[in-house]
Amino acid sequence: MAVPASAETGGVPRPPAAGTGRRWWWRWPSWAPGAAAAWGVGYAAVEVAWAVAGTTVPWTAHATYAPAVQLLLAALAVLAGGASLATAGALPRRGRAAVAAVLIAAVPVFGLGTVGLPIHFVTLVTLSGVESATGLAQVLSNTAGAVLLLLVGVSYRRRLRGDCPRCGRPHTGAVDGPLAHPDASPATRRTRWTVYLLMCGLLPWAGAKSVWTLGGDALGVAGDDWRRLTSIGTSGPSRAAAAAGIDVTVLAALVGVFLLLGLLHTWGQVFPRWSTPLLSGRRVPRLLPLVPALLTGVPLTVYGAVLTVTAPLIAVGVLPGIEPSPPFTTGSGVIWMVAFGGLAFAGLGTGLVVAARSYAARTHPVCATAG
Repeated sequence: MAVPASAETGGVPRPPAAGTGRRWWWRWPSWAPGAAAAWGVGYAAVEVAWAVAGTTVPWTAHATYAPAVQLLLAALAVLAGGASLATAGALPRRGRAAVAAVLIAAVPVFGLGTVGLPIHFVTLVTLSGVESATGLAQVLSNTAGAVLLLLVGVSYRRRLRGDCPRCGRPHTGAVDGPLAHPDASPATRRTRWTVYLLMCGLLPWAGAKSVWTLGGDALGVAGDDWRRLTSIGTSGPSRAAAAAGIDVTVLAALVGVFLLLGLLHTWGQVFPRWSTPLLSGRRVPRLLPLVPALLTGVPLTVYGAVLTVTAPLIAVGVLPGIEPSPPFTTGSGVIWMVAFGGLAFAGLGTGLVVAARSYAARTHPVCATAG
């Protein structure tokens, strides 16, 4: 579909109208605002219902959402949905500034609500059950909202610059047709070494857990106590992995490392021969590694940063100490494990974000009509 002159307002190209016959995912700039508005209404309704009913909604393992916070989130969701709808029309300067301010505030707020996503993912994959249905629903709702609002913000910013709302390049002609993809290329050496260094943060945390799983003692924790207590309530696959000396959370971290390597090297852009004969040589769908990398990397980075700051503050007495609970026998062991966890999660999360940013730049497609 060509963009006629009448489809522009103030030099800002409009997204294609829905129902043009193109594939629906090619038209994401046109349906993202409506989807974000629908999400905002549904999200607000659920939050208000939970707040009124006094439903417990976990944010982390040790914190829950207060009813007042839920009502504030509901109001912000409605406001963000309205701002999303407003991006589809012509706005004066103050209106554009207001819409931008709402989106800039809403994306990180709902993004922060995705902190528990990696933990829920691990429990689901290992068949350990759902720790909290409301917590999982809240995390998924926050994730959907953050993604939709981010899409709205990106397309709106591009249109304000006079660029194509989908590919970000200034061009005439179709804005909802096929895309042209660049050739596969690895990340720069600087990016690779930065990510490798960040990955080293996993070593102390993974090393301690592996020692315990193998039956050894470390940080005041006896291996036998660790294996006995962590096996309570776990699934068959988790117990089988532990029997082989593999902690399931360490195994999940290795999956993240594999994803990191794919983002850095060309086999993450073109399926290699060792993947599957049916896909060998085909282009990897761009969102296949990007979505899990960002949805996992951002929450891990935030969670790891909190732990990294908390551990030394507890050690010097600024924050109250943590009473050791089995299998931990000393407070110092708990502090060291918090610090190790902070290094691991922040390192892996930041590495995923850095690698995803490089991957997104190297694989960024443009509309075929852009030339």
